[in-house]
Amino acid sequence: MNLESPKVTLDKSAEETFNFLSDVKNFENLMPENISKFEVLDNDKFLFALKGMPEIILKKKEAIPNSKVVLGAAGGKLDFSLIGNIQEIDTNKTEVQLSFTAQFNAMMAMMVKGPITKFIETLVENMKTAV
Repeated sequence: MNLESPKVTLDKSAEETFNFLSDVKNFENLMPENISKFEVLDNDKFLFALKGMPEIILKKKEAIPNSKVVLGAAGGKLDFSLIGNIQEIDTNKTEVQLSFTAQFNAMMAMMVKGPITKFIETLVENMKTAV
């Protein structure tokens, strides 16, 4: 399963955007309003839960300066990645898009497609004010 958020343009440099997304504690500022728990576990790992959903632990798996940050599942039964693609448009203009990739069976994919799409859209939309 591959899902992509809409692209958003930020009035920040690629470096500023990358630094923000590389610091896992900043993801608390991007979370939807229905977040029920957020906890930084270490420098590159955090736990969050949305109301009515199980807790999810994400770990920073890869960081390519000023262009990409990859977070992946750090435990649990499902393996997935959340990828932040950063593209510099101008000195202080950057385009960001989030991608979600996972290997789910057809039933699971059907159940989670809507909520995950809404989740990544909320994260990227909240970047406009948080970064």
